[in-house]
Amino acid sequence: MDWFTASEYWLSRLVFQRALAVLYLVAFLTAALQFRALIGERGMLPVPRFVARMPFKHAPSLFQLHYSDRFFAACAWTGCAVSAALVAGLDSYLPLWAGMVLWLVPWVLYLSIVNVGQTWYGFGWESLLLEVGFLAVFLGNDEVAPPILVLFLLRWILFRVEFGAGLIKMRGDECWRKLTCLDHHHETQPMPGPLSWFFHHLPRPLHRVEVAANHVTQLVVPVLLFTPQPVATAAASLMILTQLWLVLSGNFSWLNWITIVLALSAVELPSDPLSVPDAPLWYEVVVLAVAALLVGLSYQPVRNMLSRRQVMNRSFDPLHLVNTYGAFGSVSRIRHEVVVEGTSDDVPREDSDWREYEFKGKPGDPRHWPRQFAPYHLRLDWMMWFAALSPAYAGSWFGTLVERLLENDRDTLKLLRRSPFPPDAPPRYVRARLFRYRYTTWQELRETGACWERTYVREYLPPTRLAGVAQRS
Repeated sequence: MDWFTASEYWLSRLVFQRALAVLYLVAFLTAALQFRALIGERGMLPVPRFVARMPFKHAPSLFQLHYSDRFFAACAWTGCAVSAALVAGLDSYLPLWAGMVLWLVPWVLYLSIVNVGQTWYGFGWESLLLEVGFLAVFLGNDEVAPPILVLFLLRWILFRVEFGAGLIKMRGDECWRKLTCLDHHHETQPMPGPLSWFFHHLPRPLHRVEVAANHVTQLVVPVLLFTPQPVATAAASLMILTQLWLVLSGNFSWLNWITIVLALSAVELPSDPLSVPDAPLWYEVVVLAVAALLVGLSYQPVRNMLSRRQVMNRSFDPLHLVNTYGAFGSVSRIRHEVVVEGTSDDVPREDSDWREYEFKGKPGDPRHWPRQFAPYHLRLDWMMWFAALSPAYAGSWFGTLVERLLENDRDTLKLLRRSPFPPDAPPRYVRARLFRYRYTTWQELRETGACWERTYVREYLPPTRLAGVAQRS
């Protein structure tokens, strides 16, 4: 029996690698299509300004060495190309060392993007993709059976993702302990999906069952990942089913999908064992060294996970090798949305012709039914949800967003579903107002065709013209 590898997991490895490459492709595509307006040279949070004040050791990135929009685009599209090659299985046709290098390329490129992405890349699934992607480098190809240590470390990530999320819920909002959080969550989650309205209107007793099942899946089932087969496969399969339920109920970027991918690595798929030579000595040494490094780096995440002051989604090293995760430690009871409007009138008044900007994913027009975007990540739409929670979340970028709308900036308008102004006639003034949104009832939906009902709350940003917007420093 080979102590180092588990040949019976070769098909699980293959499925895991191809699925992970798809997520890499989505992540790089998201970066390539959105970066100019967000972190480009004229973006809301420009990379050059960030790297000028951030030491390389705190945020290692290729863009610390050089930045231009053209260079960023080249890196992002290169990431897309390499990811597509990995989806097609190019690594299987290369020598072991070359396959590892090929997997290392997207990790280096995406690390470079995340470490200069600032607020726009502050989500837990960015670090999760990097942590999983780093381990994928050492999982091997058809020249060697999957290393047991790497498979174990992938389960260790999955355990921390689920168990950490379960702990943050039990320690956080009391509605998780009372089993009532889903009375609100589907309505107040950051970006509802096309089925979220229906999930919200499920009977409340079923919501209680959903929450209880979530606690079991996140606090009990993860322990079973480290038990012998077929129990570990059953545990991972249950996690996959739970994540697919979450996929149907909302848009959470690739968080649910990468959790599913992780769980696939723990499933022993039926197949004949792969017949390959023993792993070369240099490969065993590298994997052992990496495993020792990651176990050592696990100290801070575990300490955080066990702490009563547990925090969510934090990296403890600049390479994002071992991180802590969690989501929805608290659940909002009321949904607020920032509605951005513009007018061409010379003097803005309440009765002016205010026209609303429509975003791709976040709620706006009450008749606009949410669409499915995940695993694609609409970064501006997500941050607009945070902006509605508190203006402090938007303090660093909202003023520049308004400035770009007043300029009819092409790259910024690409982030939106629709601008109410033609390209050659930008608005004279832009304002923002805060509304309370709630799902309509079945009767209201039949009568109005609207899935949302909204009520004006207060002014968020007074009418602002181009000369009145603070210039970037």
